[in-house]
Amino acid sequence: MRTLAVLFAAFLAVNAKVYFEEGFKDDSWQKTWVQSEHKGVEYGKFVHTAGKFYNDAEADKGLQTSQDARFYALSNKFTPFSNKDDTLVIQFSVKHEQNIDCGGGYLKVFDCSVDQKDLHGETPYLVMFGPDICGPGTKKVHVIFSYKGKNHLINKDIRCKDDVFTHFYTLVVRADNTYEVLIDNEKVESGSLEDDWDFLPPKKIKDPEAKKPEDWDDRATIADPDDTKPEDWDKPEHIPDPDATKPDDWDDEMDGEWEPPMIDNPEYKGEWKPKQIDNPAYKGVWVHPEIDNPEYVEDKSLYLREEVCAVGIDVWQVKSGTIFDNFMITNDLEEAKKVAASVKETQEGEKKVKDAQEAEERKKAEEEAAAEEAAKDDEDDDDEDDADNALPGEATELDDEGHDEL
Repeated sequence: MRTLAVLFAAFLAVNAKVYFEEGFKDDSWQKTWVQSEHKGVEYGKFVHTAGKFYNDAEADKGLQTSQDARFYALSNKFTPFSNKDDTLVIQFSVKHEQNIDCGGGYLKVFDCSVDQKDLHGETPYLVMFGPDICGPGTKKVHVIFSYKGKNHLINKDIRCKDDVFTHFYTLVVRADNTYEVLIDNEKVESGSLEDDWDFLPPKKIKDPEAKKPEDWDDRATIADPDDTKPEDWDKPEHIPDPDATKPDDWDDEMDGEWEPPMIDNPEYKGEWKPKQIDNPAYKGVWVHPEIDNPEYVEDKSLYLREEVCAVGIDVWQVKSGTIFDNFMITNDLEEAKKVAASVKETQEGEKKVKDAQEAEERKKAEEEAAAEEAAKDDEDDDDEDDADNALPGEATELDDEGHDEL
């Protein structure tokens, strides 16, 4: 048994492949990533930086959006591959250090037909994956697959991270038509491609020939036919206030005939209804029978992407500052997890630097406020000295204040 396990592990190791990886460690990305020049769009500029706060100033460098209210479109082609009978893992990191208010943080995966120089929002893609934030109502992880020329959104709501630190997003698509979504190496969603997307028509549909029988009684209770309304039931809802008296100054000729105000009648019982009893003819809730959907055809290759060839950032952002980094496309989930395992250390480093920066900013603000207060005190002291040193009969600025007529 142990021998089989060793052989299986060796098999996985031999067949493990990293099809694409980009960590933006130096300026070589400028030679491989292509900026779109799609007509009619003023694209924002990416800058190579680790941002304002980081764990490692060099290792944490990525591509950061740098201009507000801009579209961004940048892509990279690599040697094409197919995930036939294999696992597909798509992973990258996103850092919204600007505390993003509205904008995309996702990537798109394309086949080789993509025109990188003309990449834009309507360009067909294979997969769209990653966070999208816009106000308090939209904070989701998109998982969208193209299938037979149509884009299909996942029918589950996956919440993304909305803080200012780095987070890894991982999508796993398996050859058995199952998937997983991980954030920072923790599974946040999983299931079946067929169940969680509307790629295929439903397996079952309501029988169009079936109708509820006319004599089907689905009332659980009915009014008791033997129940009768009590003779003393009907009482008015409001009655004249018996304790009210006509005011002494009431003038019938001037004010009209006096009538006491109306009050709720304590004896009023409301509208009478017969009591409910179990319906002896009740047959239960009628369930519309279903039949096999003649339009349903099973597809065991929902997972399949015959030609994976490029990855791109194609987003709109109101407030810029997002850093994209650590792109990886592979069939080896364990390798992807090893890369994403660094996220905790990265977040701790970012928080440490950010806290130190904020403490320094507070200190500087306090010092500036203290300096302004001291300058104000000095100015007040100078004014008092001028008044004390003035010769008898000599006008001072304080004396002149409010006396422009002199």
